[in-house]
Amino acid sequence: MRAIVLAPDQPDRIAFAEVPEPAPAVDEVVIEVRAVSLNRGEYRRLRQMAPGTVVGYDPAGIVAVEAADGSGPPRGTRVIGLLPNGSWAQRVAVPARVVAPIPERVTFEQAACVPVAGLTSLAALAHGAPLLGKRVLITGAAGGVGRFAVQLARLQGARVTALVGGPGRAAGMRELGAEEVIERIAPDGEPFDLILESVGGEVLTAALPRIAHRGTMVIIGGSSDTPSAFDGLVFARKGPITIHGMSLFLEMERQGMDRREMGWLLSLVADGRLDPQVDRVASWREMGSLLRALGAREINGKAVATVD
Repeated sequence: MRAIVLAPDQPDRIAFAEVPEPAPAVDEVVIEVRAVSLNRGEYRRLRQMAPGTVVGYDPAGIVAVEAADGSGPPRGTRVIGLLPNGSWAQRVAVPARVVAPIPERVTFEQAACVPVAGLTSLAALAHGAPLLGKRVLITGAAGGVGRFAVQLARLQGARVTALVGGPGRAAGMRELGAEEVIERIAPDGEPFDLILESVGGEVLTAALPRIAHRGTMVIIGGSSDTPSAFDGLVFARKGPITIHGMSLFLEMERQGMDRREMGWLLSLVADGRLDPQVDRVASWREMGSLLRALGAREINGKAVATVD
């Protein structure tokens, strides 16, 4: 079967290759992939993985082979899954515990956006729960995770401030539920009970003094690729605050997240209460151009590749 693999000597560091068919474990289903969404984590890992590695986290498609132990959905079911690698392929084996059926009203393109972006947002926001009435700052809000986080925080009753990289990245933020949209973090102002930080560098430095007493910052990324400097007295002056570094797969294990949360997110999409914010769809034959657009921050929301 065909797959997209890491190829450091090729344009965009990827290439199509013939790879072996998946050999599922007894608790895995095989998904015939119809669409995959792109994530900044995949883009960054293209410079870290071994040549020949099949890339990709978020497959959406149809169950081609049921789990032998009966733990997954039946053959023919439209589903999403989640993998640490390997989704950019015609078929993938995925543990049934992270495979959730797609509701009728949700497309493959919409569904493929849910696993990483939706679960990352949900897991990070859990560190500030309950959110009713709390002030939440979401940095990198124009990206895929950011747009999910804005919506999910608002659904839980938070007062959301969205930080975006410029005026061209602010489109639709208020419609998603942001009470305030900013392009820089002022040194003074009402403190935030929860900060979801994905930029790093100067943004993280500016956000630290705005954490409320007993507040929390959850660091989910560092898209600026620059280090941060901060004054340690910030912590001493505020008393107890929490800074939590979060990696999705480890956090899912810690919080016990699985297909139940994936199914709940999909139900929100089906009901029209959660918009996956699909900004661009193209064939996986155009994966290179999608990756370049993602790296250049030209995607407002999510990019999706169809496996055609």
